[in-house]
Amino acid sequence: MVYFISHKSNQLIMDIYTFFQLVIVTIAATTAMTLFSYIVSASFRELYKEPVLLTFMLSKLKLELSNKVKETLAWLLHYFIGFLFVLAYYFLWVNDILPISFLTAFLLGFVSGIIGIIGWMIMFKMSDHQPKIDFKGYYFQLLLAHIIFGLVATGIYTLSLTVLILTNAHVTV
Repeated sequence: MVYFISHKSNQLIMDIYTFFQLVIVTIAATTAMTLFSYIVSASFRELYKEPVLLTFMLSKLKLELSNKVKETLAWLLHYFIGFLFVLAYYFLWVNDILPISFLTAFLLGFVSGIIGIIGWMIMFKMSDHQPKIDFKGYYFQLLLAHIIFGLVATGIYTLSLTVLILTNAHVTV
């Protein structure tokens, strides 16, 4: 085990590692979810791409920004929301509120999907933006995409814990 001179510096370093761990989990889970949405969108020839829809939402806000900046903001917003979900999962796991398991991964994804659907309903309502999409199909694929998100987030988080345990087991100071 590695010891630090002060407890505070130890805590600071652990927080940085945890932050980067959660960023990696977020990137993996949000990317998997987004790939699923893009595949379903292409398969059904529908606009089910969250970053594209977020770009349209930003356009409806009449922001004086270029389309490229709106697209970039939409992608950043998409991953930031993913980070907030991962942060919530992390809180539930580290406080032993929920165990890390396949079932809870599925349930976290399902609940995240319901939250996502409600969020999109509110955004569409508030912005008066009614894209020409099959809303029932969009919301169903959004639910499935979030289940994938929950499964991937849990899997990558578990993998990162395993790597952390294995690397710490072989470090001697």
